[in-house]
Amino acid sequence: MSAEMSRRLLLRSAAAGATLLATPSLLRAQTRDLVVGGAAGMAGYMKEFVFPVIEKKHGLRVIFDGTRSLVNLEKMRADKAAPRMSVVLMDDPIMQIAMEEGLLAPLTASAQPNLGKIQPWAIHADGAWVNYQLPWAGVAYNSSLVKGGVSSYADLWDAKNKGRVILPSLQNTEGLWALLIAAHLETGKPFAEAQYSMEQGFKKLATLKPNVLTVYTNQPQAENLLESGEASLMAGQFSSYTLIRKAGGAPVDLAAPKEGVFAMPSGICKVKGAPNGDLADAFINEFLGPEIQAILAEKSFVLPTNTTATLPAGFTAPSATPFAPDWANVNKNRGAWLERWNQLMA
Repeated sequence: MSAEMSRRLLLRSAAAGATLLATPSLLRAQTRDLVVGGAAGMAGYMKEFVFPVIEKKHGLRVIFDGTRSLVNLEKMRADKAAPRMSVVLMDDPIMQIAMEEGLLAPLTASAQPNLGKIQPWAIHADGAWVNYQLPWAGVAYNSSLVKGGVSSYADLWDAKNKGRVILPSLQNTEGLWALLIAAHLETGKPFAEAQYSMEQGFKKLATLKPNVLTVYTNQPQAENLLESGEASLMAGQFSSYTLIRKAGGAPVDLAAPKEGVFAMPSGICKVKGAPNGDLADAFINEFLGPEIQAILAEKSFVLPTNTTATLPAGFTAPSATPFAPDWANVNKNRGAWLERWNQLMA
């Protein structure tokens, strides 16, 4: 063997050895990364106020995958054999589907001790998922254009708001509220009964079309129309977005009409077979704890579910308990409702 060839082999072996030596530390660094799925609209305040607290406390790095709940569900289905996400923040109706499809790992008091301090109504299906916060939904409005707020959902139908109303699509969870409001106004029944009378809801919703400026699936883009004054009212909006924009100086506010407001329960779950399961447990436990829930109440204007969490001074909560629908009924009928919605709003 020539001296030159021997030198090349020696260098090649040394490089391979260096790679092997470096790999364990690289792998250790990677195991501190926790992929968390959630709504795109929450990315700003989560990354600024919430994730850094958990990252520092547990020595991990959160990689946030922001999109819609239905999209995260599709990702969980696609990655079922080898999950990429360890924790997902989703709305209750989508959580219900994920649970039924066996995509969730139950939460337990041993892995998440703060579970014992959570309101009983916020723990679902023996811990399949838990609500870590409760945003409330009403009607958002441009406060420069609408003086005195919105006293009733009937204002959405008022002729003075022709071409000035924004609706969320029924593809979005908050789109359900416009349909439920319509059913309530048409039948005169309370929300608890009107939710089973959606045929009348579609009848009433058809009369709202002259007032509709646009139907959105992308909430932040629609919010821009409201803030710019192109729209006056925006149905089905929630505290964890509109009130954040108000606090930031945008000319918007959120009304709690006399008929009542709606619960936008935000769930947290552990993905079955999740990588970094111990970090996922620690992350979820922090979300169920009073420290993170107090931060969320202050920064995103939501109601906590931990009984020991404190509310910030001046926190304004709706006077009525937010209404939560029969999500099993919603999931059963949502496909048919969405088809009807698309035909109506085309």
